[in-house]
Amino acid sequence: MAIRGLSAGGQGYPPGVTTTSQVPQVSQQELYRYLEDRFACAQACAECSRACAVRASLVNPGGGTPQELVRRKGVICAEVCDATSRALSEDDQTDEETVRAQVEWCRQVCLESAHAFDGHPGAERTAEMCRTCARACTDFLDALTPSTH
Repeated sequence: MAIRGLSAGGQGYPPGVTTTSQVPQVSQQELYRYLEDRFACAQACAECSRACAVRASLVNPGGGTPQELVRRKGVICAEVCDATSRALSEDDQTDEETVRAQVEWCRQVCLESAHAFDGHPGAERTAEMCRTCARACTDFLDALTPSTH
């Protein structure tokens, strides 16, 4: 019997995360770390999404090239983070490659958005939320990577 939400064969989850005797098991500690990192990433994505949406709504859409870039980056980051948060929060059978691609995309968008927010007056907190989300994505990607130690 597989753990609820975790499929045998490692689809979308660390290899061997199951309770069947046919597939190697991971330790409870590895499972908890994986779930904690997944939750932390989803939560950081949700918080970043809200911060970017608020920041984008405060920027004048016709306010020239630098402001327009910040607004666009905020909208895109909010949408990508929201989609990533939902994907990580749902109990589906998404394969690991798809999860990795979504989280890596989110990480990249967050870093680009943080860079766009840097130096934009009043956007310091949003830039830091983007960096926090990118770090959470990196930590989660590390949890997906089999240990080579």
